[in-house]
Amino acid sequence: MNNFIAHIKFSPFFLLSLLPLRVLYLISDAGFLVIFYLVRLRRPVTFENLRGSFPEKEMKEIRKIEKKYYRHFCDLFLESVKLLSIDKDQIKKRFEVKNPEILDHYYSKDKSVILYTAHIGNWEWLGSLPLHTRHQLVAFYQAQKNKYFDALMNRLRGRFGCIMVESKRGYKSLVDFADQKIHTLTIIVGDQCPSRNSSKQWVPFLNRETAFLGGADRFVKKLNQVVIFPVIKKVKRGYYQVELRILYDGSPDRSDPDIIKAYSRELESAIISSPEQWLWSHRRWKEFPDEPYPHESEG
Repeated sequence: MNNFIAHIKFSPFFLLSLLPLRVLYLISDAGFLVIFYLVRLRRPVTFENLRGSFPEKEMKEIRKIEKKYYRHFCDLFLESVKLLSIDKDQIKKRFEVKNPEILDHYYSKDKSVILYTAHIGNWEWLGSLPLHTRHQLVAFYQAQKNKYFDALMNRLRGRFGCIMVESKRGYKSLVDFADQKIHTLTIIVGDQCPSRNSSKQWVPFLNRETAFLGGADRFVKKLNQVVIFPVIKKVKRGYYQVELRILYDGSPDRSDPDIIKAYSRELESAIISSPEQWLWSHRRWKEFPDEPYPHESEG
């Protein structure tokens, strides 16, 4: 009954999701022309972010990345909608986890995992990870003001069994899962710009000092969880590969004690490798540190 009501409520998006991806990509191509050339959706923000991050690149190359980014952005939107109806076999074929044995290893060790991810590649398809692991998938999120779209995003993200938890209840929820002996794989998107009153850590990132939200690194250690960064690579249109890289598991030979710095390095490397796949239209740099970040000496 609940599924029937949801299909009625979200019928425009559900019907759209039933179209084959090859048709959705034709819609994406048309949408790109509209938002890039006519609407010019947040293009000044995107351009300034790119120029500040890649000062060594010529203007022609910056413009090329900008255009490729908006094409990817349109694909991403329709690929996300496709989650409402795509079957398990198809999403597993299109969103391949190269080394799921890492998750199996930690599950067998009774360890929960934090998947410290970012707005890169197709982060929405991470909601299909229950098809690759025995961990209970959990995702922290910020509730949207528009209740309809908030419910829609929760619907598509939870399609394969992911439990959505508001970030403000995140730590308590993980404590509750641990008390119930439930091993979790928790998705945390770590590249948002923290609010002014939030705990921050300043890190050199993409040629400027950048604030990352603090706190997650502390509760990871309190709960004795593993931190993994998923490198999401777009193989071709509609196909992605995920490589899981361990950032922290508590062992001195495999862990950087500064989780946020380790995360920022992996994210920066992923962005440099495929710059068009990061969310450049987001206002990432809203403030600057009061004092210069103490860079590590070279040599």
